[in-house]
Amino acid sequence: MSDSIISFVDWLQTPAGQYLLAWERAQLDKTVSDIFGYHALQLGLAQLDGLHTNRMSHQWLALDQAGLVGSSTAREPTLFSDYTALPFPSSCLDLVVLPHTLEFSSDPHATLREVERVLVPEGRVVICGMNPTSLWGFNQSRGHLYHRLGYDRLFLPKDGEFIGYLRLRDWLGLLSFEVEKGEFGCYRPALRSEKWLHRFEWMDRIGARWWPIFGAAYFLVAVKRVRGMRLLETAWKPKQPLVGKSVSVANKAQGHYSNLEKSLE
Repeated sequence: MSDSIISFVDWLQTPAGQYLLAWERAQLDKTVSDIFGYHALQLGLAQLDGLHTNRMSHQWLALDQAGLVGSSTAREPTLFSDYTALPFPSSCLDLVVLPHTLEFSSDPHATLREVERVLVPEGRVVICGMNPTSLWGFNQSRGHLYHRLGYDRLFLPKDGEFIGYLRLRDWLGLLSFEVEKGEFGCYRPALRSEKWLHRFEWMDRIGARWWPIFGAAYFLVAVKRVRGMRLLETAWKPKQPLVGKSVSVANKAQGHYSNLEKSLE
């Protein structure tokens, strides 16, 4: 079957897909293990268990359709839901993981807004995405040109849409998210053969140093910031009331001055 007509879930079973999953799994396992709280949610991609090393007591996997569940599922889904209308109250989740969720969402803006709604202040969202400014992205753009001319040259499946790293950061900034971590990976060329992918393993070692922003995939962690009012103490001290203080007054009634003590109320 041609790579241009298979789904993204099926493409993940190819050598290139397994290479991508291995890198993303390593990033997720290293990151979510240090995120603490009570409630964690993963939206989409049951083939990748993004909460594997997380220690929160309540974890859920939500899918938008039952057809995405297959034999290669790493975690059984807990619920099926529209990503733009999650069945959770506002400010109740400590962590939300989005592995390629925005790329395959019908409305990525609304999905991200819904994630912001359900996260608690200082909660975190972890996002995995494909980088359009990479060897894979260039191959995909050229493949679309060949595909329109009648040739089958697509490397990645047709479904889904790349969201650039800087573009995603702008979206997060508009929703009061602060990017805490951003990394790129998967620097090998767009090759379908496991043998040839292994031959270019050296590119992963030098890619992070010489062309770090051109990795085929990116990994991003953002924190939900809530701006609040802070009450400041006054810089001056109030005057002490003159209660119980005594002062000297002059009395001229007897022809001479005498000091009398008079209390001021």
